[in-house]
Amino acid sequence: MPGTAFPAARPVGVSSSSTMLSPRQGLLRPVGCGVEELRRRRREREAALRRARREQQLVSKRLLRDDTPEEAEGRCVAAVLGEAEIQQFLRLAQRGTEEKEREGALVSLRRGLGHPETQQTFIRLEGSMRTLVGLLTSNQALLQLEAARCLHELSHSEQAEVAEACLPATSYLLTYLAGHSSDLIELCLYTLGNLIVESEAGRRQLLPQGIVPALASCIQSPHLAVLEALGYALSQLLQAKEAPKKIIPSVLASPIPEHMLRLLQPGPKLNSGVAVEFAWCLHYIICSQVNNVLLITHGAVSTLGLLLMYLAGTVQSSEDAGLELLFLLQKHPSLLPEGLWLLNNLTANSPSICTSLLSLDLIKPLLQLLPVSNVVSVLVLTVLCNVAEKGPAYCQHLWPGPLLSSLLDTLAFSDTEVVGQSLELLQLLFLYRPEAAQAFLQQSGLQALKRHEEEAQLQDRVHALQQTALHR
Repeated sequence: MPGTAFPAARPVGVSSSSTMLSPRQGLLRPVGCGVEELRRRRREREAALRRARREQQLVSKRLLRDDTPEEAEGRCVAAVLGEAEIQQFLRLAQRGTEEKEREGALVSLRRGLGHPETQQTFIRLEGSMRTLVGLLTSNQALLQLEAARCLHELSHSEQAEVAEACLPATSYLLTYLAGHSSDLIELCLYTLGNLIVESEAGRRQLLPQGIVPALASCIQSPHLAVLEALGYALSQLLQAKEAPKKIIPSVLASPIPEHMLRLLQPGPKLNSGVAVEFAWCLHYIICSQVNNVLLITHGAVSTLGLLLMYLAGTVQSSEDAGLELLFLLQKHPSLLPEGLWLLNNLTANSPSICTSLLSLDLIKPLLQLLPVSNVVSVLVLTVLCNVAEKGPAYCQHLWPGPLLSSLLDTLAFSDTEVVGQSLELLQLLFLYRPEAAQAFLQQSGLQALKRHEEEAQLQDRVHALQQTALHR
């Protein structure tokens, strides 16, 4: 899947199908596929993969809960609420004689709203959302916070009509982003992120209401929890299909890019959770190709380069292993796929980045990551395909070396996406380094291929590679 930066969602290990030559057609082409044919097939697989990843990501929401052990236990046994109970809790929350009683009523309502059945009953009940929004605008901080938590529960619903019912509250959620309560701001950000993700109507409503300036107001917050929530909400907004035309220009015109890069600056104050969220925001903006010159002017390239060097410096490396840029696994395992995903996009269309990768002796450290997981393996192999695609001079750095033996190992994997990407890399290697095919045969490469001859997704590629190896 080299050759194109992925503007899709985060790696989730989705497999994809592709359109290829049939086995019979492959027999007519004993020397294998040419460069253009390989590129055409990769583009088809990339498009399918982007669609699959985007579809999975767009149903992803987050639920922020900070329950005490007692509340968590109560949530487990909370019953589905009927109309009468919902009305009673709302009435007590509005008109209870004591603040504790009013707050308790909202807590009970929030627990009940964890059930899809209660959510449906709530949105069908006339005046319920109006009452909840009224409580959200209360001048009593505890009631306001509990009302926001109820809305957050509703925003997390998998039922689109439930999330849509929350839209009357969005203007208030935006207003509170400029408030003083970090807990309320964090809650509002996650709620807005949930509402943005799959509701085009919600985005149409939020853009004129000023969601971009409202998000920009949060980016200088001293609270890490607020910044991480902001990164989530912004990344949800930047994934919208209309983002390149209607959203990203406004984001680039705001103070957000400058402060976003500040939050990615390496150093002791770097927070991994915040960094991951804003790295994804930066990724979506860059892939939109709206105005990458502006980001470069703000120092995006140098910031990301220094960040990778800083992260690499946190890892113990041996004298002969070179700069092990990605052994982030020891201290930041969650950043490993993120780092590889970024490296894939950097190498996709940039010979100079590929040259840097080779000059820093990163091939061996990358190969050592192959056993970590299937997701990591696919990303590593994709990066190596990006390098191999650049031509003979680049493939000379890939072979001779440990690459062939590593690929023989990955051909034993059961995951078809890993095997498919290994076949892709071998095809490129044999194309630009024909002598590598003989070494592959001497290392029992054909036997390794035979085990995949009957797999529908791999048959064509296996057969084409067999023919290529035998005729090189």
